[in-house]
Amino acid sequence: MQTAQRVAAPSEDGISKRNFERLAAYIYNYSGIKMPPSKQTMLEGRLRRRLRATGHANFEQYCNFLFSQGGMEKEAIFLIDAVTTNKTDFFREPNHFHFMTQKALPAFLRSGGRRLRVWSSACSTGAEPYTIAMVLDDFFGDRHDIAWNILATDLSTEVLQTARRGIYPQEMIDPVPAEMRRRYVMTAVARERRDVRITPKLRSKVGFARLNLMDDAYPVGDPMHMIFCRNVMIYFDKPTQERVLTRLCDCLEPGGFLFIGHSETISGFDLPLKTVANTVFQKV
Repeated sequence: MQTAQRVAAPSEDGISKRNFERLAAYIYNYSGIKMPPSKQTMLEGRLRRRLRATGHANFEQYCNFLFSQGGMEKEAIFLIDAVTTNKTDFFREPNHFHFMTQKALPAFLRSGGRRLRVWSSACSTGAEPYTIAMVLDDFFGDRHDIAWNILATDLSTEVLQTARRGIYPQEMIDPVPAEMRRRYVMTAVARERRDVRITPKLRSKVGFARLNLMDDAYPVGDPMHMIFCRNVMIYFDKPTQERVLTRLCDCLEPGGFLFIGHSETISGFDLPLKTVANTVFQKV
């Protein structure tokens, strides 16, 4: 009588210490994101989808592919997409938008400005730049003598695709004031659909592009009147934070404003900035 042989299940081995250290070093050098050993389990979980997509049976095979000739060239964007954190909300940290309407935008008008440029430098899936667009459109109203536009950039190509579409779960727009929802958000005709979409008018005011804050220079065109770089520096070490902030200041118009996250600080850095509100700074 023959006995049935058991078939071994596919390997679920995790990332080896050597490969984790190689991945962590690459991710840090490419994106500035720190990957301490405590994040190894998180990294394994996020990369399993890439193992399936690339047809590799385990992390050893996947890492051998990454660090072979031409492997990282093909896979780097997908690797970084997998490890970036993309938490975002409409009207997140609302005091910043109150400062815009009460201080920053009136100052722009008093200066005689007619063309306002704003940069959302870590825009994720688009909630931040679309919130800025709502605030600007509401503030300027029907004034045809003022032109404004928003540049929205991110490291992740995946979140930029979502941002360009401007389609979100209905509950995500709960923080948007009711009057702004009426003007700037479209609901689906079919009631069973729970998605909403930002209006074409507002979407046309935001240009999306991929940009790595680790680059030596930021090709964003003319200096910005406002730059938002919120809740991204918490993933960087101090030297990286200072390099990024210095480059952001280079892109900021004298008198322009930099907004950072409420848990972030510029303390200890030699920057041409003065504090004007909580986590809001003006270039001097």
